[in-house]
Amino acid sequence: MTMADTIAAKLTAALSPDEIEVVDVSHQHAGHGGWREGGETHFEVRMKAAAFSGKSRVETHRMVNRVLSDELATTIHALQLNLSS
Repeated sequence: MTMADTIAAKLTAALSPDEIEVVDVSHQHAGHGGWREGGETHFEVRMKAAAFSGKSRVETHRMVNRVLSDELATTIHALQLNLSS
């Protein structure tokens, strides 16, 4: 399972999104801090979930970061979020 698949599975299980897309954008950061050969360090998440309804941008980002806390502490260097309800 790729890290993108892991991210999608964890977010789906925790937040039941209506739409989710996880893209590995590591190639755009080659040679930068946190980048590793083989990628799987930088991701973009586009997600629409009812769980975000009535929440601020900061609250929604914290929700996602909580779900992915283990990966953010060990594997993921950067996570770009585009979230909506």
